[in-house]
Amino acid sequence: VRLVESGGGLARAGGSLRLSCATSGFTFSTYAIGWFRRVPGKEREFVATIGGNGGNLYYGESVKGRFIISRDNAKGTSYLQMNALKTEDTGVYYCAKGLFGSGNILDVAYGAWGQGTQVTVAS
Repeated sequence: VRLVESGGGLARAGGSLRLSCATSGFTFSTYAIGWFRRVPGKEREFVATIGGNGGNLYYGESVKGRFIISRDNAKGTSYLQMNALKTEDTGVYYCAKGLFGSGNILDVAYGAWGQGTQVTVAS
């Protein structure tokens, strides 16, 4: 099982970035994908999740209305479209493979993680 995030970088506040999570080694459409982030000085935070069939979408309160999670089961890839970025969105973003098909906001519901991609939002 392998998950590789990409698309991070530097963005201005109010701008956008799109993260990708390319996966291999498992039947992608069977499992939920979650996105989490580690912001400096804070615990790992739930960002968004999507079920294996593209349903069961949930968002963290701090990103709701600004971020959009999606997946392309044919490509084995999940995306996180981040709009209206804020400086407090700065952190390392991780994607994770769920233990089940339904999305879940708890990190214990995920069994494999990517290495993370840095997102820095400047004012």
